[in-house]
Amino acid sequence: MKMYGDAQPVYALNDISLTIHQGEFLSIVGPSGSGKSTLMNVLGLLDRPTGGALKYLGEETSQWSEGRRSEFRNREMGFIFQAHMLLPEFTALENVMIPLRIGNTLSSQGMAKAQRLLERIGLAERLHHRPGQLSGGQNQRVAIARALVNNPKIVFADEPTGALDSQTSNAVYELMREIHQEERVTFVIVTHEQALSEKTDRVIRLLDGKIKEDVTIPHPPANDTPPQR
Repeated sequence: MKMYGDAQPVYALNDISLTIHQGEFLSIVGPSGSGKSTLMNVLGLLDRPTGGALKYLGEETSQWSEGRRSEFRNREMGFIFQAHMLLPEFTALENVMIPLRIGNTLSSQGMAKAQRLLERIGLAERLHHRPGQLSGGQNQRVAIARALVNNPKIVFADEPTGALDSQTSNAVYELMREIHQEERVTFVIVTHEQALSEKTDRVIRLLDGKIKEDVTIPHPPANDTPPQR
């Protein structure tokens, strides 16, 4: 449960109960004001719930200190935001390395990992470009690499394609799906885009701070067999 205000409290989230399993690729959808961003912030340990329990691997997090919450986020979680939240004075490579600096784990191996991630997502020629020198789609790819540099177990993506054109949006989705399938990283995608949510494996629909629907979407299995000639 998450509420705001004292005299007449407003419940941004109420009576929420869900379990997210390792390796899921799911979306949280709902209209503006439904509580989806608040839910992501609570799940991502950015906000504390005013009631109830939030457990990771069976461990209750409500009593964790801010230091422990911050350390856990940096070590176990990655975040992708709609506005990418890159530092404009840093290059793409430097932006990707920020979680390593925060966690005091920056090393030659970490720098190499950051570079490999950027190369993997097609930015090998843009390592030393700043955000202002990159397109919106390229900046979002940098944000994805930054979210993955610490090998997180779960990635939270808040409207990751909301500011992109349809072609770039699809490319960003394909990149997230590829990473999920190859590395079994859990993805929780907050979006208002129905087309994006329908591509995920599970959809949690929110309305007025409550879960109205939690459904699994069947997708045809990938066919890796080459066509017969």
